[in-house]
Amino acid sequence: MGKSSRYFAGLLTVAFLIVGVTGDPAMAQGKTKKEVNVNKASVPTKVLFDDDRVRVQEVTFKAGDQGPNVARPFRVIRVLKGGTIQRTHPDGTTDNVLYKTGEVKVYEADKPFVPKNIGTSDIVFYVVALKDPKK
Repeated sequence: MGKSSRYFAGLLTVAFLIVGVTGDPAMAQGKTKKEVNVNKASVPTKVLFDDDRVRVQEVTFKAGDQGPNVARPFRVIRVLKGGTIQRTHPDGTTDNVLYKTGEVKVYEADKPFVPKNIGTSDIVFYVVALKDPKK
């Protein structure tokens, strides 16, 4: 395992520990988290944990769903249910990214793009995104 792979594995482990250690009072009281749409597109998002350092969420792209055109921070994505996302960049170029169920992808911060599920079934991600420590 390379140095960067160990770093990212450690980062993901820390994120999971933060979520587990801090807990969620709503869940502890037997209440379920409300599904919220935290972005301006039609992609249902469940925020599982959110503080000043990290946001952990489950994101579901139904067939044809399109996400917001926003810059994205450094993030680790675990694919809970795979499929193909088409990313449309501001200059009009597109690329397709195949996500396989069970895989983990690590992305550096990205410039804005519009993600769209171009398949016929749902795609579900578990996303751990780091927030800018300067904000």
